[in-house]
Amino acid sequence: MADLRFSRDSLVHSIRTTLERGGIPSEIAQIEADLAVEADFQGVPSHGITRVPLLLKGLADGRVTASPSLTLTRDKAAVCVLDGDRGPGRFVSTRAMDEAIRRAQSFGIGACLAVRTSHWGRAHAYAAQAARKGLIGLCMTNAVTSMAGWGLTGRVVGNNPLAIGVPGLDPEEPIVLDMAMSQAAVGKVATWLREGRPIPGHWGIDAAGKPTDDPAAILQGAVLPMGDHKGAGLALMIQLMTAALAGGMLDHELRDHDASGLDSESSKLFLALDVEAFLDPGVFRARTASLLEWLKARPGSEAEFLFPGQRGWTEKRKNQSAGVPVHPDIAAQLRAAGVELPPRVSGSGPFLPQTS
Repeated sequence: MADLRFSRDSLVHSIRTTLERGGIPSEIAQIEADLAVEADFQGVPSHGITRVPLLLKGLADGRVTASPSLTLTRDKAAVCVLDGDRGPGRFVSTRAMDEAIRRAQSFGIGACLAVRTSHWGRAHAYAAQAARKGLIGLCMTNAVTSMAGWGLTGRVVGNNPLAIGVPGLDPEEPIVLDMAMSQAAVGKVATWLREGRPIPGHWGIDAAGKPTDDPAAILQGAVLPMGDHKGAGLALMIQLMTAALAGGMLDHELRDHDASGLDSESSKLFLALDVEAFLDPGVFRARTASLLEWLKARPGSEAEFLFPGQRGWTEKRKNQSAGVPVHPDIAAQLRAAGVELPPRVSGSGPFLPQTS
């Protein structure tokens, strides 16, 4: 089924106004809408507007604080702990990375541990936030258990994503590695199920612990770690560096508390490194350019070398004129959640009536 297409600004406006009706102040709603749409704009629908209905439900039943009171509970030189008051995850994460960046600009390195947060959408956004300011950004979070590991069947650990952002040759298009510790993110499995695409058999197991290439069965079972023990080990360490360091809920406790995937009460670590504290930024850019040019010139592959995050920047440029792609199923879910979608870009996908 063909995607619907909407202009970026009009889609952001529709989502922002819906969040405002849910009680979120305009400034916070703008950040949430901007980052949600940006993921789809860059061709990553698994972590974009598809999560807006879950946020709206969390607001309605009190699992998310619409207007959180952010508090620094610890503040020591380059390090702070930010209590997110169970606020919207994208907003809290943006503010936490701001804290890390501010400290890095003073001390060369900055760290902010954000506690009592909800789902942040896409880790990419916060690593890129630092990289666009000329810093190196890292961020990680614990998450509800979704992944098997260590030969154990079932969900024993979150797939606990990590993102690293480095300034790129284009200041607006940094180099960003964003990855879950699973072979594929749970949201990606759901996306491929929605789109009817076959998936590799090593992505997950069913509820009985058997390997399967059926995305629906994986969503009832568990995803598998990338690199076997390596991915599981990294997920465990990220859990220790976020939830344990915060004294917060561990992955399995998050699931017991709220199995929806909203990840309310999750913990996130944001780090920033000021390149200028290490060497002249021009030298770093030159070294980065040299490496990318060397990799692009390597023979032996039919595929063009793309640096981490480059595909997303390419998709964004393509979608500037075509509009943000939205699968009809996601559009229907948004409408059912009360989002009044804007008129779509002419000629994009089938007509779907507005539902009440």
